[in-house]
Parts: sequence; C-alpha cells; structure tokens
Amino acid sequence: MPTVIRKGSTFFAQEGSYFEGNVRIDGDFVVPARTHFWGKLHVTGDLELGPRSSVTLDVSCNNAIIGGQCRIKGPIAARGDVTILDHAVVHSVQAGGKVILRTGVSVGDVTSGDTITVHGRIKSGNLVGKTMKVLGN
Repeated sequence: MPTVIRKGSTFFAQEGSYFEGNVRIDGDFVVPARTHFWGKLHVTGDLELGPRSSVTLDVSCNNAIIGGQCRIKGPIAARGDVTILDHAVVHSVQAGGKVILRTGVSVGDVTSGDTITVHGRIKSGNLVGKTMKVLGN
C-alpha cells in the first residue's frame, strides 16, 4: 500500500499513488492530484480529492471536495456538504448538507438535505434538495 502520512487527525496521500482494494481513513484525508483508488474509499472525517483522481467504487465521508476532472464510478455518501469541481464525473451524490456542482460536471442523481447550487452547465439525473440555485448558463 502507498504511504499515507499522518499529521494530527489529518492524513495525506503521496502524489500519484495507486491504492488497490478498499481504503479506510479514520480522520480527514487530503489526496493530491492523480491519485487512484481501486475499491471503496471510506473517510470518517472530511475528504479533499485532488484533480484528475479516481475512485472505482463508493465514497463515504463527512464533507467532500471533489477536484476538477475526477472520476468516481460509485456513489458519494456524505453526512455534510459536497462540492464537485469543474468537469468531474460522479455516479451519484447523497448529502446531508449543501451540494455545489460546478461547470461541466456530469453526475447521476443528487439528493441534498439542504441547498443544491449549480454553477454553469452540467449533466445530471434528478436533483432533489430543499432549495435549488442555478448560477450562470
């Protein structure tokens, strides 16, 4: 398994790492660009997934920031907020808090316990939240 460095309750993956099988991190997880997970990714804290990274199966976490051009082939389940940055491709999102979808995102169904904000044009399935905001075109 690639090296994961711990600083307090936050864990950091090495840039360009490949993780085979399922990964569980007890705390926050900061993932640099071009890091790949060939299994499920379970983070008990917050997840920051760097640009052009990928996850083959499900992602679960507290809050998530999904970098631009990431690919997540399974659903994201977050207890809090989820932000998906430009041109990322995500199977689906189930969030207890707010969801932000940036320009060029391609996502399946999105369910939010709060507001869904869409910036620019996206491709999506059903968007279900308490309120909806669409900014730009």
